[in-house]
Amino acid sequence: MVYDHDRAKADELVSQGAELGTSLAALAAHADVIFSSVPDAAAVRSVYFGTYGVLYNAKPGARIVEMSTVAPETALHLFRAGRERGIPVLDVAISGSTPAAESGSLTLFGGGDREAFDIAARLFPAIARQWFYMGPSGSGTAMKLVVNALLGVGMQAIAEVLALGVQLGLPRDLLFDTLGKTSVIAPAHLGKLTTAKQNDYTPQFPVRLMQKDFRLILSKAVELGVPMPATVAAAGNNATEAARGDEEDFSAVIRLMEQAA
Repeated sequence: MVYDHDRAKADELVSQGAELGTSLAALAAHADVIFSSVPDAAAVRSVYFGTYGVLYNAKPGARIVEMSTVAPETALHLFRAGRERGIPVLDVAISGSTPAAESGSLTLFGGGDREAFDIAARLFPAIARQWFYMGPSGSGTAMKLVVNALLGVGMQAIAEVLALGVQLGLPRDLLFDTLGKTSVIAPAHLGKLTTAKQNDYTPQFPVRLMQKDFRLILSKAVELGVPMPATVAAAGNNATEAARGDEEDFSAVIRLMEQAA
């Protein structure tokens, strides 16, 4: 059974054989295992809490796998609320954009009870290529923030070197193609080179979500006293691109740097 506040998104799965849930409460009352992925902490609270939320309506014995990129504290709050109702809650953060999701080759980072994670892992092959248990509640989302910090900073670095290469007189297409064949480009960034070469910034991981993640990352860094100067700089350029208001991929910082050079 599936449910989405955007009916069109749910209909895509219904067309492939899924049953449409008429509400969150109906889905929660029906499902043995509930997977959720929403944009931010406010959406997590909206989905799970209140009279019509998942926690209030979940049937006995249900399990929750919450996959949103949120602060570890948000995951821990949901874990504790679930425990009060006898419902195991895992934070299983997703690494991988649209192509990985469509091919069932995502990477997952899990936090919560180890036994609950091992039980849920029986379902993971349907969506993921690999998964890792990272520790107690909040650990899955913590690992996702680590990974996305590297993702965002890496994209900014690529944007800068591409702008440098063009200004050094290297042919743009040859620069993109050759850089993509070197070992310094991470797999997560490789496909971005191909689309950016064509000035195609169709969102797979929208710049607005990268900006949300940068805010989470830097907020925790300040709280913990961890200096992250490269991340601060990358977040600034990502914010500049996000301010354009277009629904574009976070790799659009490549265009930003090209235009600035």
